[in-house]
Amino acid sequence: MAAFLRRLVTAAPALRYNALCGQSRIESSKFRFPIGTITAVTGGISYMFYASTSNLVHLAPNCEEDGQKVALKPDKWIEFELQDVARVSHNTNLYRFSFDPSEKLGVDVASCIVTRAPIDKDEQGEVKYVARSYTPISDPEAKGYFDLLIKIYPQGKMTQHFAKLKPGDKLEVKGPIRKLKYSPNMKKHIGMIAGGTGITPMLQVIDAIAKNQDDITQVSLIFANVSADDILLKEKLDKLAACHPNIKVFYTVSNPPKGWKGGKGHVSKDMIIKCLPSPGNDALILVCGPPGMMKHICGPKNKDFTQGELGGLLKDLGYSKDMVFKF
Repeated sequence: MAAFLRRLVTAAPALRYNALCGQSRIESSKFRFPIGTITAVTGGISYMFYASTSNLVHLAPNCEEDGQKVALKPDKWIEFELQDVARVSHNTNLYRFSFDPSEKLGVDVASCIVTRAPIDKDEQGEVKYVARSYTPISDPEAKGYFDLLIKIYPQGKMTQHFAKLKPGDKLEVKGPIRKLKYSPNMKKHIGMIAGGTGITPMLQVIDAIAKNQDDITQVSLIFANVSADDILLKEKLDKLAACHPNIKVFYTVSNPPKGWKGGKGHVSKDMIIKCLPSPGNDALILVCGPPGMMKHICGPKNKDFTQGELGGLLKDLGYSKDMVFKF
């Protein structure tokens, strides 16, 4: 299993598309793995609470449509078992969690889940938890497993918990939390600006568009990272762009290597003008990344995680608040 997961993140030639380029799979002797089935941390929700506290975020209703069972519960923490883990880069790991193979996870596009881990006890002996939100980019129809792509931070309470997990250990999960209700062809052209692990909600939307032949939405993505080595899931993004003419990807890095042909530096007005749809009723710009990037591009979200006022480069370029969504 570990060798299989390593193959997922390191071997672009292992990707094989069908004749229509509609779906990609990585194949091994034991697994058929849809390339979209990975989850990574978002920059959205981060909080700490006591075991006895009520929900601190809005959880979407969890519907079991057409009699299909789902694993997630919006009002209950569910334990998922770690099946395996593989290293992706110097600070990123891929985790596979399993559950009943007759069930779907129970997320839609675009939604995230919440994970928690015990970190301490208070003076009364009550357990304190740290919780973080993660965005699934797996096919909502996938059954029996989900994968988390986790960047490990030295001071990150939740990611340090992930770093210590071993196969057979359990992770508590609740959700889903609906961010943006996507529907096919809801906009003629969707622009995306992602930084680092902020790529995950973008991939959730891109995958939904790519697998639906009736969805003709144009997608233009600007993906910003510190270095070329920090670009997560680049092989997948390149394959999607190669096989779907309505999907365009532009990379920019702060520290470009010799011979780099993409953008250089932070996302700029010029990049947005060249790569993304112009302001208009048929355009929507999605943004997700670290706080500094959000402030630079569109202004921060409010402390209660509502959208907040539009600011930054997008406001300067004439976009209105209803043309931008902040993950």
